[in-house]
Amino acid sequence: MTTTGDAARVRGEAGASWEDEALAHALGTGVVTGDAVVLELPRASAVLRIASGLLDALVVLVVGLVVLVVALPRLGGANTSSVATVVSVLLVLLVVGIPTAVETLTRGRSLGRLVMGTRVVRDDGGPVRFRHAVVRALTGVGELWLLTGAPALITALANRRGKRIGDLLAGTVVVRERAARQEVREVLMPPELARWASTADVGALPAGLALACRQLLARSHRLNPTSREQLGAQLRADVVARVFPPPPPSASPERVLAAVLAERRRRDLERLRAQEERRRQDADELQRLPFS
Repeated sequence: MTTTGDAARVRGEAGASWEDEALAHALGTGVVTGDAVVLELPRASAVLRIASGLLDALVVLVVGLVVLVVALPRLGGANTSSVATVVSVLLVLLVVGIPTAVETLTRGRSLGRLVMGTRVVRDDGGPVRFRHAVVRALTGVGELWLLTGAPALITALANRRGKRIGDLLAGTVVVRERAARQEVREVLMPPELARWASTADVGALPAGLALACRQLLARSHRLNPTSREQLGAQLRADVVARVFPPPPPSASPERVLAAVLAERRRRDLERLRAQEERRRQDADELQRLPFS
């Protein structure tokens, strides 16, 4: 086993550019979390996306027909402009308003996606928010409704992550939720570096570089010792260039990488707990309102 072969394999998996290509490679088959864990949520196939889209379109059409059947008799005495206004508002609600609300409230799901086992997530694996949903819905008016989905299908087939135009503009990707998830070992904090890591600024570490560090730690036992040492030293230099203050000079490369990843994960968990606590407090405040 040659040194060049090991380096090429790890670089091929992490990408030639830590910041961009590693993350793109990982997102080709899954989603990268904040601490560079690749969740095995493969992108949804074109067949699944078409099926879920047809189901959602059918729901929209049925709802639209029901509303028209109920509303049109009551508009019998109205002039043409009033009827046109009502129909226009109804169309906007059906193709933009309702999809945006459903996708936002369900965090990327819809009836069609629920049936097909798919979900829309951000490029970093997080749940979509209102701005992502509204961009996807507005873009969908043209590429899905007016042009019958042809641009969306062509773009999804040409894109390595299966993205349609709305996904490219919104920064989202559709994944399969029902796929088996990969079990990932938790990176533990080296005790001798815990104090340094707790005060270090690790937020500037790109997701691609963090992924490369995790891959090295997970596969170090399978690498040639020389390759392991060289790759560890290179990744340590890349990490130290983005972390302040720098780690103790005597700390080994793999111990430094483990400390940075473990600290990133700890801070991510703390941030999530704080967000959950704020949501709980807001809910309690709403319950105390007079007409809640």
